[in-house]
Amino acid sequence: MATVLSVSGSPSASSRTGRLLRHLDQRLAAQGHRVIPLDVRTIPAEALLGADFRHPAIVEATELFARADGVVVGTPVYKASYSGVLKALLDLLPQYALTGKTVLPLATGGTTAHVLAIDYALRPVLNSMGAAHIVQGWFTLDKDITAHDDGTVTVAPAAAEALTQVVDQFSAALGHTPYLAAAS
Repeated sequence: MATVLSVSGSPSASSRTGRLLRHLDQRLAAQGHRVIPLDVRTIPAEALLGADFRHPAIVEATELFARADGVVVGTPVYKASYSGVLKALLDLLPQYALTGKTVLPLATGGTTAHVLAIDYALRPVLNSMGAAHIVQGWFTLDKDITAHDDGTVTVAPAAAEALTQVVDQFSAALGHTPYLAAAS
């Protein structure tokens, strides 16, 4: 069983990105992984923007990254890049915080014009932080994610199939072959 840190880089409490990540967390947990959710928006802004490395929330986030075997990083795409709150957190982590870790980058956005944000904006940063293996990421259109009042989401069938594949590849890269019947 691997420990997976699932990081939502959305600044919004009602974010489709965050809800999608929590939905995917359930699949990873069903496959036997211990999943720890981290919503970057819950870290105090003064700690993030003031680069307070000693703030308890930053120390805790750094420790979560250190303990994780794998990291799922999800972000909405703004101006062809990942979110500013995610950038602020990544900047405060140790330079090689992802050393030895398997990473799954995910992004959401309103148009396919932003689909390359994972490969041209997010992946280079994750690579520079020493990730051992960055698996194929995935971009999901906002229109393919329906958020419900109870906090759950429904993902359009084609997007759901693609997300299932990338999550299962991530799980396999962690050294755990997914048991698909239990995770379905």
